[in-house]
Parts: sequence; C-alpha cells; structure tokens
Amino acid sequence: MTRSSAQGRTDAGHDLFKGMTKKKKAKDSKKDTQPPIQVGEHGRYQIKSGLLAGKFVARAFAKPPTKARGMIAEASGATQEAAITALHDVIDARESKMTENRRTDPHTGASVPSIEEYTEALGQVALTRPQRALLAALSLADEDGLTEMRVANGAGYKSHASANRSLASAGRLIATFLSSETVSNGSSTNLDGTAVLGFRGEPEHDGDPGNWILYPELRDAIRAAL
Repeated sequence: MTRSSAQGRTDAGHDLFKGMTKKKKAKDSKKDTQPPIQVGEHGRYQIKSGLLAGKFVARAFAKPPTKARGMIAEASGATQEAAITALHDVIDARESKMTENRRTDPHTGASVPSIEEYTEALGQVALTRPQRALLAALSLADEDGLTEMRVANGAGYKSHASANRSLASAGRLIATFLSSETVSNGSSTNLDGTAVLGFRGEPEHDGDPGNWILYPELRDAIRAAL
C-alpha cells in the first residue's frame, strides 16, 4: 500500500480516499484513464469506491452530516462494481449479527441495541438540544432514573407531558435509524418510541407512573457521545 493510502486510513471519511487514483485528464489516452471515485449509499451508510494501490476498494462511512468519524467497513473486488457488491454483503452481515446479538429487556420485551449501535445512532439522528439535555440528564441518573418532573425541569420543558412526548420522539428517531422496535410494553404510561430508550421504574405509590430509567447500554453511549 502506498504512503498516501496508508495516511488515508488515519483521516476522516472524506480523506480516506485521498490515495485513490483519480481520473486522468483528456490529454492522456483512454487506455491510461482510471475509473473515478464513485459515491453511493447502502442503507444508512455512504459508500465510496475506487482504485486504491492497484486494487478496487469500496468503503462505508456514516452519511453526512454527522459527528461520526472514520471508516465503518471495507471490501475489495476485481472490479469497482464487484467491490461495491462485496461491501454491501459485509454491511448486511454486520447488521444481521448486531441485531441477533441484542438482548431482550425483561421490563419492555424490546430488543436492546448495543453500546456501539446507540453511539452510532446518537452521532447521526437529528436530536434537538432539549432532547439531548433530556437524555444526558437521564444517563447521569443511572439505574435510579428520574421522575417526570425532574426530567422536564432538567431539560427545560414546561410540563412533564411535553418532556414525555419529546422523549418518545427521540426514541422513534433512534429506533428508525437502528431498525429497532418502537412498541411499548402496553402500559398507558409508556409512549410509542420509548421502548428503545428504557423503561419505567416501580411506582412508589398509586398514581405514580414510576421513574424514567434508560438502558445501561444507552447510558454508556450517551456519556461517550453527547
């Protein structure tokens, strides 16, 4: 591998293809013209492919705009199309493995994504500033969670109903990105979308809906990403 391609592996997604051979100018013969870098998509990823160090390579990155940096997956092939097809297979296998490895939470019955999956989602989905504040506050509460009013007050919402709706909205965004479940456990106090984030703790008295508690995987991802 050339020095430029080795350097590219250490840079962000857009620079990782610095070492790829670009299409030559018209003055060169057609015989010497190299295929240009192609940019496409597969699922939630951006795909870049081209000729690198004498072989066709395809690489997957998080779609822009994003905070996520670096390459997610790579594959090579005899042709540019073959490299892209091989990368699609790598991505699909990666997604299937992560889905299969999700644990089932006893409180919600939902499949809980891994820390890696949550971290990727948090770097991609368009959460509002109050939603990020809400999730950050809940992550710091650990397994004790927070009451509805403390969640609302800590994130600047005027009512716990508004905070609950915002939490459910954030959950739906993350669930859609991760192709995860959004159905609640059937309780009237759980909104559609929150099952991908966490669950309600045990109520202390009648009429108490219980504290909001995030899954430990999500808490760890939030602390690293937000």
